[in-house]
Amino acid sequence: MWQRINTPGVLLADAESSALPATPGRKKNVLGVWVNVTDYSGAADRILQAARNRKSLGVTALAVHGVMTGVLDDEHRFRLNSLDLVLPDGQPVRWALNWVHRAGLKDRVYGPNLMLEVCKQAEQEGLSVFFFGATKEILSRLQQNLRTRFPRLVVAGTMSSRFRRLTVSERDSMVDEIRKSGASIVFVGLGCPRQEIWAYEFRESLNCPILAVGAAFPFLAGTIQQAPAWMQQRGLEWLFRLSREPFRLWDRYLFLGPQFLALLPLQRLGLAQFANRGRLPSESVLPG
Repeated sequence: MWQRINTPGVLLADAESSALPATPGRKKNVLGVWVNVTDYSGAADRILQAARNRKSLGVTALAVHGVMTGVLDDEHRFRLNSLDLVLPDGQPVRWALNWVHRAGLKDRVYGPNLMLEVCKQAEQEGLSVFFFGATKEILSRLQQNLRTRFPRLVVAGTMSSRFRRLTVSERDSMVDEIRKSGASIVFVGLGCPRQEIWAYEFRESLNCPILAVGAAFPFLAGTIQQAPAWMQQRGLEWLFRLSREPFRLWDRYLFLGPQFLALLPLQRLGLAQFANRGRLPSESVLPG
């Protein structure tokens, strides 16, 4: 049986059901969300291998907000735990892996940096990339900046977000366009949790890796300023972003962050085992 605590979407296992299923790829349970214990090299290698072999691969890089979307929503937790690679994008997520599971990670796998590393290797191997999400202006600036860094990078195509749900016909048209582009890797920048839903919904439709990289598009396009390195290293990126966009981000950082910090000791001390299965989504959501 399960015992629900006050935080919605969080389940505590009793002694009879505390064992969690084995998960390949060195994934560890962080409040019910399985996160890979890996680094930039390991993540990029797996992504590039899938791209070479034209294999589907669902990838996301999660900060605290991303993890908590799964903690608080059973259906979204199912989506996250169905993806192939869930990477520790935020320093607090890395610290959680090290504290709860003694993972020994020395660095996080930050979405913008991972995107640059994958683009660098894609350029070297002649693998083409596709960018989905954001606005036309951001996509244009993103391409310009990436061409400066990687002059031989092949951009198979771009598609801006409609900022709404797609119809079935729009979904089919979008999938067809991406397939016809011949893209080896698709980067998705829709923001959390829409981009993770996109990766989950379309991972089987596209025979290539799908990387949900969050704010990497505007960061690398230069339309949003990144936090200074010293703030990133100390896990204070949230404070920098909150100071820049307080009206949009205040609830994310002032509510979800404290909940994350409050729940972790329960898992670390063995006072709670957080359900990792989630619930199969009741309907398909087609974010675009």
